[in-house]
Amino acid sequence: MKQKNSRRLLFALPALALAALTGCTRSADTKVAAAAAIPVQVAVALQQDVPRVIESIGNVQSLRTVSIKSQVDGIIAEIHFHEGDDVKAGDPLVTLDRRPFENSLRIARADLVNARAEAAQAAVDAERYTHLDQKDAISKEQLNQILTKAETTKAQVLAKEAAVANAELLFGYTEIRAPIAGRTGQLILHEGALVKANDSGFSIVTINQLAPIAVAYSVPESSLDEIRAATAAQRVDVGVTERTSGLRRDHGQLQFVDNTVDASTGMITLKAVFPNEDNALWPGRFINVRTQVGIDRAAIVVPATAVQTSQSGSTIYVLKSDQTVELRNVKIARNVGDNVLVAEGIKGGETVVTDGQLRLLPGARAEPKNLAAAAAMTPAVPTADKKT
Repeated sequence: MKQKNSRRLLFALPALALAALTGCTRSADTKVAAAAAIPVQVAVALQQDVPRVIESIGNVQSLRTVSIKSQVDGIIAEIHFHEGDDVKAGDPLVTLDRRPFENSLRIARADLVNARAEAAQAAVDAERYTHLDQKDAISKEQLNQILTKAETTKAQVLAKEAAVANAELLFGYTEIRAPIAGRTGQLILHEGALVKANDSGFSIVTINQLAPIAVAYSVPESSLDEIRAATAAQRVDVGVTERTSGLRRDHGQLQFVDNTVDASTGMITLKAVFPNEDNALWPGRFINVRTQVGIDRAAIVVPATAVQTSQSGSTIYVLKSDQTVELRNVKIARNVGDNVLVAEGIKGGETVVTDGQLRLLPGARAEPKNLAAAAAMTPAVPTADKKT
């Protein structure tokens, strides 16, 4: 019996070894097959309308800014607004002490009455002496003196009338009104302060127009021709985005293109106007400006990371339906943020490789995966403790 069992064991060992060897071979083949699919990250090429936009940084500016000054010397008697108030054109802002100007106006009017009386008397004398001259009752010299006095008094009346008009004008300057609609700034002078006529050193207050409002920005001179062509075709659309709050305003009107390019910077200044009815755009703030000069219809858009540069130009790996990749030469139209517009080589709906290209060769098998997520889920390799 022992001899038979030994023989059976002897025949069974090669079979077990063969089975073990076959199992190892199949396992190795499975691992090789699994390793053949290279993990990549992919995206789908989109076909869509893409606007042609010129990005800039701009500065919000008031269309009109007025520094309010007094046109006469005087004392501030009353202020009719508070700092930061919205005012309309013609609203009263400041009233000066009117008493000195009222007195000057009364004097001017009295002088005018006196001049008119003298002129009326001189006119009567001139008429009477003219009749006497016709009768040869007076000398020619006397007549000339009377006529000269009549003309002189007429001129004095005109001068006094002008003096009254000037006094009335100065009296009107005691009431300072808003020349434009806008928002008042910081009040520099207060009641009781002495103001000087057209003082270059001080302004009572500054008014800024907030609606509508302008945005000034600069673009490279290389964009000038495209902007001018778009302006002529009436397809320019300007939008802005507030840099801190993210507030966005679209459909601004390009109303100004400077008449020269700055030779030191190669930039040209433009201005766009926005309604700004809610006063969201504030003078002096810096904002991002987008000048849309056209639209590329049915453009092919892929992530910029899909494009590789080689000796033959720009290339993109395309993942086909059989999970193999094809290397294609492409022609790039332009960059749009994190994406690129492909003019030739890719069709809409095709799958392109955006990460993992370094491990690929044309015809290789690839498996779409989120490589960033996979990297985040990969456990850290433990390190051996140092022996103490």
